[in-house]
Amino acid sequence: MDDAKSRLRRIVGDEGIARLDAARIAVFGLGGVGSSCAEALVRGGVGNVLLIDKDAVEPSNINRQAIAFVSTIGRRKVDVMRDMALDINPDVRVEVLDAFVNAENLDELMSEYEKPDIIVDAIDTLTVKVALAKYAQTQGIPIISAMGGANKMDPTKLEFSRLTKTHVCPLCREMRKIARTNGLEDLDVLFSAEQPVKIAAESRPDRRERSELGTMSYMPPIMGQMLASWVINHLLEGLKER
Repeated sequence: MDDAKSRLRRIVGDEGIARLDAARIAVFGLGGVGSSCAEALVRGGVGNVLLIDKDAVEPSNINRQAIAFVSTIGRRKVDVMRDMALDINPDVRVEVLDAFVNAENLDELMSEYEKPDIIVDAIDTLTVKVALAKYAQTQGIPIISAMGGANKMDPTKLEFSRLTKTHVCPLCREMRKIARTNGLEDLDVLFSAEQPVKIAAESRPDRRERSELGTMSYMPPIMGQMLASWVINHLLEGLKER
């Protein structure tokens, strides 16, 4: 009788299933990219996940985030994501960190948890992205970092690259500048080579999200799925050659 991993087992075999189940992945940021990535990782057989985010679900999240529904508005994102993960696979081991991460507290926060096999960076803030990349490189942890998907409409322009080889993407350009001044080594990223749509910012001093950034419903989830594919293929490296 088929089970939840039957289709996956046909592709990766028992050894692949065991390798994925033993893996530990930390997902930083549970917005449109991170929540879809975390969902795909759990559906893809990853057995241990650490979920990091401080925000609660807001109405504006509904157009793109896997955890955003009318019923989840106001709930902490880490709690919703944990419940979703356990509903997909009751045996998955989920830890959550409901905290704002920055360059000053990253080492201390992560010292409370077992070292992950891979880090997924789905955070928006540039300084935190750099700090997370430096932490990963110092600790010898592979990391994949999502660059900007806002104001983009064509998912076929998404590609994996080294940061130094990216082009067009404004976020990548700023990331490269900060990386150079912070002594950051080159790193793997997912970016879009599409020219962003220009949107005028609204004049709202109380806004929590940047009003000049628009998002298509499909772009962040596709990015999240692609990040999950990078992680899973990295974990299974070597199996296909046997």
